[in-house]
Amino acid sequence: MILEAKEITVHYEKVEAVRNVSLEVEEGSIVALIGANGAGKSTVLKTISGLKRPTSGTVFFEQGRIDHLLPQDIVRRGIGHVPEGRRLFPRMMVIENLKMGAYLRKSRDESRDSLSSIYNYFPVLKERQKQHAGSLSGGEQQMLAIGRALMSKPKLLLLDEPSIGLSPLVSQIISKIIAAINREQVSILLVEQNAKLALRLAQHGYVMETGSIVLSGPSAELMKNEVVKSAYLGV
Repeated sequence: MILEAKEITVHYEKVEAVRNVSLEVEEGSIVALIGANGAGKSTVLKTISGLKRPTSGTVFFEQGRIDHLLPQDIVRRGIGHVPEGRRLFPRMMVIENLKMGAYLRKSRDESRDSLSSIYNYFPVLKERQKQHAGSLSGGEQQMLAIGRALMSKPKLLLLDEPSIGLSPLVSQIISKIIAAINREQVSILLVEQNAKLALRLAQHGYVMETGSIVLSGPSAELMKNEVVKSAYLGV
């Protein structure tokens, strides 16, 4: 198991956002975390990547405890985070945004290899490398956000709403790229409001409601679950 979150509870001041959430990600797998807006999904990712500290509970990555570490130390361990809203540097060029993702890496040769790999995933980024990130389309910005996270060479990639605001066609392109990244042995924890897309990509899924996990299981079984079909799949 590459990631284990055990009974994490998270507060924003006095407001409880996440309550006793436990989840696992097997090495080499894609795991989906689905639920309505405000269910606490993004908070779970922020807690794993060190942007939020849990009030209680623990997070283990490759069997080492990480919930006490700073975000940069968690990146060094091998976790990349693509936040909701992309959070790019809009006035910096595409190539500069990508290089920011490699700021903790010491080997320039390895960084060049990663950059070459990212251009293979996203050829449009190579074409646009001298453009300001803020001038890109929504889909291109999402590609850049994923590429920047990949520059740290993560073993686990946290993806927060990668299809939000994108057309169905661009969402499908992004989903194919996510599958291709996973085939390169990068484990993925995927947060998505587009439950159908997420469960089709993932091998295992969790359903969150009001800060808690209410359902979990193999994605194929969740897609047949009547509650999931009615609430999240539009069936």
